[in-house]
Amino acid sequence: MRHGPALALLGAALTAAASAPAAHAADAAAGQKKAQACTVCHGAQGLGAAPDAPHLAGQPAQYLVAQLRAYRDGARKHEVMSLMAKPLSNADIDDLAAWFASIEVQLKAP
Repeated sequence: MRHGPALALLGAALTAAASAPAAHAADAAAGQKKAQACTVCHGAQGLGAAPDAPHLAGQPAQYLVAQLRAYRDGARKHEVMSLMAKPLSNADIDDLAAWFASIEVQLKAP
């Protein structure tokens, strides 16, 4: 069996992965500070203050990251959110998502 080309590709992939910049570790405390601009519509604790603003508290970080990047990159459009997300770096988005995901939401049945 010949493994030469497959091993060469695997080696190249591992080298590329090892030389890639380290991923940003999301920081909820930093996200809380960055979320000040979000409070106008989404509330201080991530509970929508405006009637058309969704609750962000307790949402999965992965979901929040995907939505903020979609607004920033133009894949998802909203007059306000597209402007708010445009200047955010991936690290900013990760931190914001970590903050809102860290807020515990409790439900009470009627």
